[in-house]
Amino acid sequence: MTYRAPVADIAFALKHAAGLKAALDEGLYGDLDEATVDSVIEEAGKFASDVIAPLNAVGDKFGTPFKDGNVTTPPGWKEAYTAWAAAGWNGLASPADFGGQELPHAVNAACIEMWNAASMAFGIGPVLTMAAVDALHAYGSDALKQQYLEKLISGEWMGTMQLTEPQAGSDVGALRTKAERASDGTYRITGSKIFITYGEHDLTDNIIHFVLARLPDAPPGTKGISLFLVPKFMPDGSRNDVRAHSIEHKMGIHASPTCTMVYGDKGGAIGWLIGQEHKGMLCMFTMMNRARLAVALQGVAIADRALQQAWAYARERKQMGKAIIDYPDVKRMLLTMRGLTGAARAISYATGVALDRSIRAKDEGARQKAHELASLLTPVAKAFSTDIGIEVASLGVQVHGGMGFIEETGAAQHYRDARIAAIYEGTNGIQAIDLVTRKVPLDNGNTVAGYIASLRKTVDQVKASNAPAFGDTAARLTEAVDSLERATQWLLKQKNSSEALAGATPYLRLFGHAAGGVMLAEQALIALRQNDDAASRTALARFFAENIAVASSGLERSVTEGAQSITDAEAALQ
Repeated sequence: MTYRAPVADIAFALKHAAGLKAALDEGLYGDLDEATVDSVIEEAGKFASDVIAPLNAVGDKFGTPFKDGNVTTPPGWKEAYTAWAAAGWNGLASPADFGGQELPHAVNAACIEMWNAASMAFGIGPVLTMAAVDALHAYGSDALKQQYLEKLISGEWMGTMQLTEPQAGSDVGALRTKAERASDGTYRITGSKIFITYGEHDLTDNIIHFVLARLPDAPPGTKGISLFLVPKFMPDGSRNDVRAHSIEHKMGIHASPTCTMVYGDKGGAIGWLIGQEHKGMLCMFTMMNRARLAVALQGVAIADRALQQAWAYARERKQMGKAIIDYPDVKRMLLTMRGLTGAARAISYATGVALDRSIRAKDEGARQKAHELASLLTPVAKAFSTDIGIEVASLGVQVHGGMGFIEETGAAQHYRDARIAAIYEGTNGIQAIDLVTRKVPLDNGNTVAGYIASLRKTVDQVKASNAPAFGDTAARLTEAVDSLERATQWLLKQKNSSEALAGATPYLRLFGHAAGGVMLAEQALIALRQNDDAASRTALARFFAENIAVASSGLERSVTEGAQSITDAEAALQ
């Protein structure tokens, strides 16, 4: 089965759970209206379903052959990318002064989900270009913007993000790539990078690398890192001193070339400074935060594709005279898949709306509050969504039974592809640590307290609705939000202790359960008012509350009581 973009579910979640409609109504996006948003999502869904999705299996089998420093992308890949860029999708949320459409990041998030659901290997490349655009627009010199932004925004050229080195891993401060100042104001870059997505390919004529390196007089650690723009081809058309040395042979996303890059075979690649010397991490975090939201959407995307395939298979597959979808345990698996996917989608889209508010709100105070909310939600979106991408894809294999383990059904590819997203852009453990040590304490805990209060407001509305179809939704969500609040208060008292770090991952999952469950209930409330697929949305919200959110109390105890069993467990690890 191929993919069909669920444009109705996407638009509903974006407008109602994530708050896009409220933002439109208050004029946050100028004269943009719902009809335009719906049209954009509809057209993106058609392109994803009709053009990209049929290439997914082709790309998985063909891979990215590497010869003489060149990568060949799968059949049809270049034509699809060229058509995609020509349609303007690459510049959807990019600044208008360099050719972008400047539509909301939240709308772009919905499109990113569809590109990645159609083919995760295809979708990951453009999001890195979008992140590069954000960094260059924010921190690049006027000359660099004039030289590179328009072609990056149009998609005529693609961008990469280059942090990782063999000895450094997630410890970016340990990188060894060097930068030397040249007399003409440029820099000479020497060293190597690994795991560089789309570091080499044949989709575009030029590739613009954004590379972290260290100057000779740089202070140690992350405070001594600078960011450089290093093009594959120079403005005069000559080849720069950068090349792909090899590509990785991976578990999944076979059609996405993951490269080892080498700089300086002939004395040093020419690069231009982005931002200030020794302040590269500030610039790179602009790229990374955009990429983290995009990776969250990859988790949602692969979950939705696995769900669609499993749902169709369960309706068709007969066992003992009836379709397997009629068996309670298969229903449980499918509802779990749908509930987790919907919850992750809502959290990710809400992060996109918060990001838009942090940029577009009319006063500085509102922008700052939105920035703090986006900062709080980003690690939750990234880690929760990519975790559920793996879980949902795994359940998809299970629904298929033995056929799920056979490559020809395609269910196995979703599982293989999904696994990398929990590692991309900071592992999910790092996201959890970031959440409890940096984001929960924002504004002395007032940001997370305000968010929890907003969840309670929705739960109160569920309770006040008295809709019988909700069952025990209000009660179970109240318990989940209570658990989140108590765990949050406990963490705020722990500072950066080992106890807080030990509870970080279960806390992030607890956050996802509470927030996701409430957002599904919020969509159900709106559906009841509008008589828009109300029975289905209410049933899903109830299932999530009564079968998934109920794990919140156990997660709370793991956060608040489980630390010592980890810190005292050295004997078990000998």
